[in-house]
Amino acid sequence: MNPSTRSEPRRLESYLAGRWQRGSGEGQLLADASTGAPVARIDATGLDFAEALAHGRDRGGRALRKLSFHDRALMVKALALYLMDLKEEFYAESLATGATRSDGWVDIEGGFGTLLSYASKARRELPNARILTDGAVETLSKDSSFSAQHILTPLEGVAVHINAFNFPVWGMLEKLAPSLIAGVPSLVKPASQTAYLTERVVRRIVESGILPEGALQLVCGSVGDLLDHVTLQDVVTFTGSAATGAKLRTHPAIVANSVRFTMEADSLNAAILGSDSAPGTPEFDLFVKEVAREMTAKAGQKCTAIRRVIAPRAYTQALAEALGQRLAGVTVGLPGDEGVRMGPLASLAQRQEVLARVRDLSAVAEIVAGHPGEPVLASGDPERGAFLNPVLLHAARPFEADAVHDLEAFGPVATIMPYDDVDEAVALARRGKGSLVVSIFTDNDAVARDAVLGLAPFHGRILIGNRASAKSSTGHGSPLPVLVHGGPGRAGGGEELGGMRGVKHYMQRTAVQGCPRLLSAVTGRWIEGAGAGAESVHPFRKSLAELGIGDQIVTDTREVTLADIEHFADFTGDTFYAHMDEAAARANPFFDGRVAHGYLIVSFAAGLFVDPAPGPVLANYGVDNLRFLTPVYPGDRLGVRLTCKEINPRAGAEHGEVRWDCQVSKQDGALVAQYDVLTMVAKTWPSQENRAAA
Repeated sequence: MNPSTRSEPRRLESYLAGRWQRGSGEGQLLADASTGAPVARIDATGLDFAEALAHGRDRGGRALRKLSFHDRALMVKALALYLMDLKEEFYAESLATGATRSDGWVDIEGGFGTLLSYASKARRELPNARILTDGAVETLSKDSSFSAQHILTPLEGVAVHINAFNFPVWGMLEKLAPSLIAGVPSLVKPASQTAYLTERVVRRIVESGILPEGALQLVCGSVGDLLDHVTLQDVVTFTGSAATGAKLRTHPAIVANSVRFTMEADSLNAAILGSDSAPGTPEFDLFVKEVAREMTAKAGQKCTAIRRVIAPRAYTQALAEALGQRLAGVTVGLPGDEGVRMGPLASLAQRQEVLARVRDLSAVAEIVAGHPGEPVLASGDPERGAFLNPVLLHAARPFEADAVHDLEAFGPVATIMPYDDVDEAVALARRGKGSLVVSIFTDNDAVARDAVLGLAPFHGRILIGNRASAKSSTGHGSPLPVLVHGGPGRAGGGEELGGMRGVKHYMQRTAVQGCPRLLSAVTGRWIEGAGAGAESVHPFRKSLAELGIGDQIVTDTREVTLADIEHFADFTGDTFYAHMDEAAARANPFFDGRVAHGYLIVSFAAGLFVDPAPGPVLANYGVDNLRFLTPVYPGDRLGVRLTCKEINPRAGAEHGEVRWDCQVSKQDGALVAQYDVLTMVAKTWPSQENRAAA
């Protein structure tokens, strides 16, 4: 049922301390953005937030920390697939927010896609463990008896996510995904205006039973004294206005307890038309299309929307005409109607706020397209719905137009500004005092280089748009799970998403010092000096169930001959002079004559340590951190020490990854090469006796 047709608005509830609860007050009435019809009432008066935080820490946190990264990733994947099957229910609810189907897709399926992306990356990039090592082992003594390893462990608090109204689904899930994978429970506070959609999704999540109790809580309404109860183990994230974020950042409990706080604030993002992108070029056309899209998607209610359009002075008139023509073709009306490309703003109050900002901007800029006070609609009532046609302004003197760089109209509004050279364009973009994203549309190498170097310190993300990437580009306004979403200054100074970078925000980095054996016991990863066992059974004959960290083989040796070097050169085609020309090799300051190929050394090493018969080792899938340390000359003898360094069982599969420390030395003990060998190994494998009997 379309929420706008309900005779009585539903009462939103909060899910706290394991139960759905209603506030004790009358609550605020939430209206359909298109029709003004009542949708829901929201209130959180009298709810016990101290109890909710304690519940999250004690129940949710404990349950999550018992799981490995892979377990949590599979849980997040299952949640995404479950929600995807219910998407039509969420689309129907989303209409009341003013979102068209395409707007809803970004919010709803974009949110589920973010869950899937995090689930996939976590299983690929993180170990199937409950602790992360961070960086290399630091040797603190000459004999390696005292070393250090940085580790990352989950915080033991709650991640409090305070979200904006414009993305009631994606805004929740893009924060929930990394915090869950990190092992930290979440308490979500959606913005009131669109909280009914967030509540609908959370209800379905709770009903699924996929998440442990306490891993996700929801408050619908004011946060009350919630932040009074945060501790050093908690995290607070905020998306919204810079002014509100500044107040939250300085909350006494956040300051006193040094609570981690990250903010992603609405910013005055810019798009720059390169000096080479004249009218008639593909870049000019792409620029017009992108600016128009960013002005109208979600009715311009995006933290990444383009607010400032910076173009060469000679092109501004043509740009204004092209943009004006494209914006005039945008059909505004009821978001569920066929053919409507832009729905209303989130509320009548939001429209009044945007109109007030347009009046402020009009004091320093001229309106060149759109009529703010007279919406032209394909459907809907302009008195009851928060409709507004796109508005384009032009500031002829942008360095004197402070309002353009200080005030944001959070709707379908943008201002064109002229520049005379790249330095001026960069200076204008930087006047935004820090932004989430900036675009530069150019097909010129020098323009791209100079612009990016000037823009990077003031922006969290930079899109270079041109003809080569047009078909595959995700566009200016699309935060991606694998890329950092955040920016300096006005944009909040925080970072979200960015793949596993976002996960680590919810973990504590700790330097652990001690002897290698105990460090290895803590991390589950063998390190030099931890001790190793050279057993009679070759490690390659062991399944994951039998293999242990530190299992080791020390091989026999093999002589490298001049004939080997020449055969390898002839066979591979690698006839680099250092391998083939004695005089030229001696002239090289690093060598005393002809040397063996590095990859010949690696190949001989494999021949020394590999057990060739079929067994639990299923495949070699790579080599990490390969370094050649000492030249090998004809007559040198090579030997290998291979040690099981890390065992990583893959959840949901019959195999796992094993990382082996490989050291190749020659007869005098000099280390020739060092690297990690990566293999796929079966979790179980018949013993030799059972195979023989079979």
